[in-house]
Amino acid sequence: MREVAEDDRPRERLLRHGAEVLSDSELIAVLLGSGLRGENVTEFARRVLEESGGLASLLRAGAPALQSVPGLGPAKSALLLAAFEIGRRIQSAELADRPHLREAEAVYRYLGHRFLGKTKEELLVLSLDTRGRLLGQVKAAHGTVDALQYRPGELFRDAIALDASGIVMVHNHPSGDATPSAQDIAATEQITAAGQILGIDLIDHVVVGHHSWVSIKQVLKRRDAAKRLPK
Repeated sequence: MREVAEDDRPRERLLRHGAEVLSDSELIAVLLGSGLRGENVTEFARRVLEESGGLASLLRAGAPALQSVPGLGPAKSALLLAAFEIGRRIQSAELADRPHLREAEAVYRYLGHRFLGKTKEELLVLSLDTRGRLLGQVKAAHGTVDALQYRPGELFRDAIALDASGIVMVHNHPSGDATPSAQDIAATEQITAAGQILGIDLIDHVVVGHHSWVSIKQVLKRRDAAKRLPK
């Protein structure tokens, strides 16, 4: 990579500033390692991306397609293929490790222990993907022994950043009784409505007590079903 000015070398920039500052073509340039006669490595990488149809197409390309790009011989094609496969395997491993948390019982098993010994209420928000797998979790609010303080919009902040399809709210009752209060139920309905506006589903609101839990969504379903019964 001597043909590129030292300050502009992708490899040196990666080591100095981190991989996240590099463009797609610069990351490809690091993998390629060197350019061609009359074409430095950054120019070469940019052409590889253009002739492949962009990064997404390049990731799907097999060995024959890669080697059809002028300058990409067996060695450089093999480097690209190996790097792409490592990325796919890492992603698969991460997906396998992410718990599925659409069911209230699974939510309780996952983090019910976190509330043991807590003397004040805390609210956690779990962001989930379309298959109910955990994308991230954040403590969204804390309060007193019997109340929480938060603004509905704040509960969706991380979910929006993570492009989540739904959230699960989880909070504790330090008294040990997981029975939802009238305020808990009203808040659940309010957050459900806010989520509909944002296109993010409130999958459930789980209340955790001492070795117990209650799904407010199930409470609401039973209430609505009772209203529909003939009198």
